Amino acid sequence: MSIQVMPVAAGDVSKILDLDEAHFSDLKSVDITPGKLTKTIAAFANADGGELYVGVDEVDKENKVRKWRGFSDPEAANGHIQIFESLFPLGQDYVYEFLEGPRSTSGLILHVIIQKTREIARASDGKVYVRRGAQSIPYTNPADLDRLSRNKGITSFETATVAAPTESVSNSETIIKFMLDVVPSNEPLPWLRKQLLVHDGKPTVAAVLLFSDEPQAALPKRSAIKIYRYKTSDTQGSRENLDFDPMTIEGCLYDQIQDSVRQTAEIIEQVRVLGPQGLEPITYPFVTLHEIITNAVLHRDYGIADDVHVRVFDNRVEVESPGRLPAHITEKNILDERFARNGTIVRLINKFPNPPNKDVGEGLNTAFTAMKKLKLRDPVIRQTDNSVLVEIRHQKLATPEELIMEWLESHPEITNKRVRELTGIGSENEVKRIFLRLAAANQIERVPGKGGGSAAWQRMGEESPEDEDTSGESLF
Repeated sequence: MSIQVMPVAAGDVSKILDLDEAHFSDLKSVDITPGKLTKTIAAFANADGGELYVGVDEVDKENKVRKWRGFSDPEAANGHIQIFESLFPLGQDYVYEFLEGPRSTSGLILHVIIQKTREIARASDGKVYVRRGAQSIPYTNPADLDRLSRNKGITSFETATVAAPTESVSNSETIIKFMLDVVPSNEPLPWLRKQLLVHDGKPTVAAVLLFSDEPQAALPKRSAIKIYRYKTSDTQGSRENLDFDPMTIEGCLYDQIQDSVRQTAEIIEQVRVLGPQGLEPITYPFVTLHEIITNAVLHRDYGIADDVHVRVFDNRVEVESPGRLPAHITEKNILDERFARNGTIVRLINKFPNPPNKDVGEGLNTAFTAMKKLKLRDPVIRQTDNSVLVEIRHQKLATPEELIMEWLESHPEITNKRVRELTGIGSENEVKRIFLRLAAANQIERVPGKGGGSAAWQRMGEESPEDEDTSGESLF
């Protein structure tokens, strides 16, 4: 398959040369050996994907001065292409193309687009590298490789056995009730063996999580849900604004999900936020809380010694699930692609009466749809180094301009701070720009006599308090 040569406009040349060498992009000289470049490609494939540009010289690294110096023609890159394609075949996960700039540039840049892959990619030295920030970090520690294998969905901690008595899952109240409700013709132990939930007389992690009455005894610090209430809208909660000691929800996964959603909903009912009519109760769709907490519990990496964390703030709810997004799933495609890190858990919990994952694979889509119906903004999904964080904001779909005008229908004026409280906007300067746009549209004007820290705005043509006589008669 031939590699295309794509023309690049002069304006795009500067964009490429100004790219940040970061988690998703890297620029390299043609003088770097292909073997060294395979480390970068493998690192992108083992992380979240990225783009490599081969043919950029670093003239002055400190001042970020770069020069376009590519291959003289496609054949000049044959050595690179042969090595790259032997390890990273052209196709769905890897795309190769040459970029040809205007006459002022020299040669062709080899542009490699790498997707997050399902398999572990190795460089030409046989080692595994993972992209973190602007670095390609080698993974040689067995624990790191094991975690990467779980992140890729190649292995799952749910299949590991636990040093716990078989009776903890074969003779628990949870399994007995489950068998009576679901498979009354079977005995627990033979059924567990048939489902590959018992190996060599030991229960698997999945068996303990699903059918033990107290999974936390066998799997401490990795099988519970912690719920926090922070009386703040700050980006992070602290001990000073923690409303009460964190709640710990334990028990089998089925009970955990039900109990944690109920407890979270009860906490949220007590929260009041500032709205156009004053303090108003927060309203989140119950189904959104249910689906996102369910997703966090069922798809977390149980190989990481941490619990699921649910944090209720004044303006949002955060649900943090241990483990990065598995296999080929990314923040961008998570609503469209499907992959179950813990396939056994997902399959068997769906057999429980009124299962938490009724519509298998559709949970997050359901959560997003429910938010739209209440005219709230979509949840935000982002990854940290070792977890997935879903942020459910109490933020209306209305534009900041609409919220300002709605506020002024029942209040004489509005300040920059008040707008930031209403909208969740963190920047004072951004709010200033919104005020100026509304003023230019003859919708609002500054309140006379108020400036600096006390500056405020009112509807165009409104009388300010200073313009009114205490007798009710106009001064003018």
